[in-house]
Amino acid sequence: MSNGNLGVGLSIPVTHPKYADLGASIDNALAAGVGIVELPLHWLDVIVGAHVLKPRVAEVAKIVADRPVRTTLHGHLGINLMEEPHLLALHTDVLKANIEVAQAVGAMHLVIHAGFARQMQQAAIERAYDRQREALAAIAPLAEAAGVVVCVECIFTYDRERHHPLPSRLAAELALIDHNFIRATFDFSHGYIHSTLNGADFVAEAQALAPFSKHLHLHDSFGRPKDFWTYTQTEDLAFGAGDLHLPLGWGDIPWKQIAETCTFPKGVVGDIELQQRFWSELPETIRLAREFTESLRTQ
Repeated sequence: MSNGNLGVGLSIPVTHPKYADLGASIDNALAAGVGIVELPLHWLDVIVGAHVLKPRVAEVAKIVADRPVRTTLHGHLGINLMEEPHLLALHTDVLKANIEVAQAVGAMHLVIHAGFARQMQQAAIERAYDRQREALAAIAPLAEAAGVVVCVECIFTYDRERHHPLPSRLAAELALIDHNFIRATFDFSHGYIHSTLNGADFVAEAQALAPFSKHLHLHDSFGRPKDFWTYTQTEDLAFGAGDLHLPLGWGDIPWKQIAETCTFPKGVVGDIELQQRFWSELPETIRLAREFTESLRTQ
């Protein structure tokens, strides 16, 4: 691609307990017109008690290798490197197992979520940031040796009971780590919602995180927290409430302004995370995702 980005991918579903549907899901993504898929490690039963089940991973790797596809891997959502000290070693061990699986299946990027901390005194929250930063710095050499970029994703808190970094704070933490194999996943909808929750300027937040964002999660929303009752997902859609994983163009994320004012690294992967109920809109979303990633300014 002219701006050095790697292309557009698609997060795929895997629902069978022994991934019998994985091959078909990859084939469907290829038929839709993408050359990259994001595998859902959080739905693949290949890690038990922080240990990798190597025969199962080998089966997954063969399914992938038999197809003309490049991969990224979404790691376990429960990994929390801001956890309390007595739990941190377990979370770090699960992350190491995630990196091992990513290497085995040939994934370029491993996506993990940025951490959560309980709402508490600011000094304690800062110590939680220290734990996350130290853990990420410690696993950076392992990620580099595996050839897997760990991409830390901005999310949002869903409630007021926990603390989670704004995109700008995640950017500051990554700058302190300063390692090419510890980068960011910019989920634009997540960052938009979290900015709204905290009264932050989303575009300014995007400008801060973009230079670290080797991986992008592309789906639309209105940046509106789901803090009121609705009856169905269709009602969520009517109100534009929550993390809807909409087709691009259905929400009001300022894609054009982001492309015009943010600077991203070369080698970006733009991964579409479209809710399956909207997959009828996949061809247009792929077209718009390509248009967006090709328009990005890169370093």
